[in-house]
This record gives sequence, C-alpha cells and structure tokens, in this order.
Amino acid sequence: MFGARCLLLAFRRCSSAPCPKHKQAARLRVCEALEAQEVAGDIKVQGWVRSVRSQKQILFLHINDGSSLESLQVVADPTLKHSDLTFGSAVEVQGKLVKSLHRMQNVELKAENIRVVGPCDTLTFPFKPRERQPLEYSRQFPHLRCRTNTLSSLLRVRSEATAAIHSFFKDNGYVHVHTPIITSNDCEGAGELFHVRTSDKVQEPGENSHFFNVPAFLTVSGQLHLEVMAGAFTQVFTFGPTFRAENSQSRRHLAEFYMVEAEMSFTESLQDIIQIMEDLFKTVTSIVLSKCPQDVELFHKYISPAQKVRTDAEEQIHNWGYDLQTEHEKYLVKHCGEVPVFVVNYPYDLKPFYMRDNEDGPQHTVAAVDLLVPGIGELCGGSLREERLHFLQSRLERLGLADAYQWYLDLRQFGSAPHGGFGMGFERYLQCILGVDNIKDVIPFPRFPHSCLL
Repeated sequence: MFGARCLLLAFRRCSSAPCPKHKQAARLRVCEALEAQEVAGDIKVQGWVRSVRSQKQILFLHINDGSSLESLQVVADPTLKHSDLTFGSAVEVQGKLVKSLHRMQNVELKAENIRVVGPCDTLTFPFKPRERQPLEYSRQFPHLRCRTNTLSSLLRVRSEATAAIHSFFKDNGYVHVHTPIITSNDCEGAGELFHVRTSDKVQEPGENSHFFNVPAFLTVSGQLHLEVMAGAFTQVFTFGPTFRAENSQSRRHLAEFYMVEAEMSFTESLQDIIQIMEDLFKTVTSIVLSKCPQDVELFHKYISPAQKVRTDAEEQIHNWGYDLQTEHEKYLVKHCGEVPVFVVNYPYDLKPFYMRDNEDGPQHTVAAVDLLVPGIGELCGGSLREERLHFLQSRLERLGLADAYQWYLDLRQFGSAPHGGFGMGFERYLQCILGVDNIKDVIPFPRFPHSCLL
C-alpha cells in the first residue's frame, strides 16, 4: 500500500518524465491579463462575451471569465466574426497582449483566432447587454444570475471573505473543526428544527422510526460540539452550513445559511469575547475592501448608494425585561450614531441553559453579548459558558434536560475550564458590508422558483 511519502515520490517521477515538445499558448485569466505590465505574445483567454461591436475595419469584444468585474477588451479583424459570436457566448481567444491606446485600460488582446466554444441564443437569454436589471428580476433565474455583474461581484466578495475568516483564525492559533450537520442536539432550544428521516422505507409496526435510534435534525449550531473540542484544544472554530425551520419569507431570514463559530477555553471575561468579535469583523472587512474594491464599490454605487462600512464599535450596556426584537436592535444602533454596538448582560430567563449566570441579584442576568450593526440588527451573538457543574446541573434539572445532556455535564466534571464563544451569521455579514437589503440576494442559489435548485 502506498504511503504519503511513496505517493509524493511517484508524482515527482511523473512530473520529471520527458514530454513531447510543442509550444502552447499560455492561458491567462482575465484578471491576470488586465494586471499585466508588459506585452506578451501567444496567449489564450477563455470566457464569455459581454459585448460585441463590429466596425468596418475592426472588431471589438469584451471578454469576462468571472475573475474580475472588469472585462478584457479584444480587438480583431472583422473577418474573424461569425454568426455564433454573440453576447453570452463562450469563447476562446488566442493572440497577443498589446498596449492599449485607450486611456481607461493598460492592455488589450489583439486576436489572431477566435473560437466559439458554446453559442448563446440572445433572443431567449434573460439578460441583455448594457441592461442593469433589479435583483428581484435576477432572482427569477437562479441558474443564470451568477452571470450578471452584481452576482459575480457578490460571489467574489463571498470567496475572499471566506478565505479571510479562515486566515484570521489560523493566524490566531485556532484549530478548525468540522462539526456534524446531522445531530440530535438542539443548541438554541427554539424548536425550529428540520427533522431528518428516511424517505424510502416502509415502517413496520412497532419498529423504531428513527434512523439513528434517536430523533435527528439538521444542525442549528455547532457550538455544543465545539465545546467538546475546547476541552482538548484551547481555541477552536467551525465554519459551515446551519439550518432553521423558521417559516418566514422575510428579508432577513434563511432556512439554510453559513455560520462562523468559535470557542475559547481559559476565558473568564466577556470583554475577551467582545474583542475577538471586533477583531474578526475589522480584519475580514479590511481584507475584503483591499482585495475586492471594484466589487464592493459596485454595490455601494448601484445597490446601496448610502452604505458606508464602519468598523469601530462602542459598548452599550442595556438590561431589558424582554428579548430584543429587530426594531429594538435597529433603534439602539441608530441611537448610538449608526455604528456597531455591543449589547451585554441579558436577562437570565431569556437565554439558553449554557450561558453563565452573572449572580447579580434581582437583575439576574447572564454573561451574554450581541453585536448589532446598522441596517441589519444582530450580526454576532456569544457568551461565557456556564462551567460550574452545580449551576449547570441545577438549571438543566429545572428544564427537564438533565438526562439528555448528561454528556454535557460530564464536560464539567473532567478538567473543566472557564470558556466562552460566539457565532456570526456569514450572510448577515455580507449584507452588512455590501448594504444588501434582502438576505436572499447574498446567497449563490435562492430557494425559488426552480424546484430543482431547492
């Protein structure tokens, strides 16, 4: 059986073997071609036609491959044009990269050969050149909308933000954990769960109807699994899909979304959790703004003209006798000058069993924190976890959950350490920095109207 070392040696032998010599055109992505400072001969660009303009002595194309918002201009002899070369068609263009005479661009591709790889029926294609369709219109075509400037910009921002989040945690010494998607835990306790069942088995009388012998659900949070890992690693995080069976078609709810969650052991101060939330937000936003300036600017110019990214945060302490609704969250942000706001110390009876009791007399709060941001409301939520066995056991017994969470109590008996953590909704983060009003416009595939993409 090959070990890792043997596999590496085998690959090295393959790569060092002599190959037939024939010169091929160097393939460049559009973003690489646009960033080129020098002319280059015999290159190849593959992508989709964004515009075609034919004059008597010259043919102009603009090609985009999704690597940048800006397209690469192609100039060619009109004889290279044929009927399939239309807006939306997939093409491969080979030629030389030359200095452009146009002051708005550094280089252009002088085509020697244009091959249409896949034609596009422009009469039935739902998007037209030089038309800026509203997001509501593009949402009707979830299988095609990624070809629009708006959605391609969003997906580039989403990709960079994902990489920046992983980089932030790696640079700060966190271990990445893949937490289960199918679980028997209801971390939030809100009852908004998707029940997992088999669909092709007829249940016999008296037979256990549960595939795993216990009820199983799509996860609403990886927190409890992270707490397990925090008992062996001081800092852990996960970044994956979570699900809420909340029957809502509002602009701020999704049935499936991505959650960034982190857990830190030997943490005794809520301020430590707050600082990590703030550092994560600032670091990731700074990277996105530096790496995707044109994509972010497109949203701020055309989708949300008044949007300004603000990364400074100030702490505001409020104790409410009832839970905060979206209207309350937005009011607090507006009252504090439309900047991110931390709200801390929530009433004990409103929060889940795992949050640490502040033991603060008649107020009776827990060490919890929410980060509220302009236009969105809650972006992050976290707390210190109750590490004291007798406090946790007493609360679980009152809730009738002691047996179900015996394993959770075990964590407090074997080397328990003060710890805490938080979660951040990834799509809400994208809403925040881009200013998108409807959360369904920051996901790759909206859940309607095509059932095949549900």
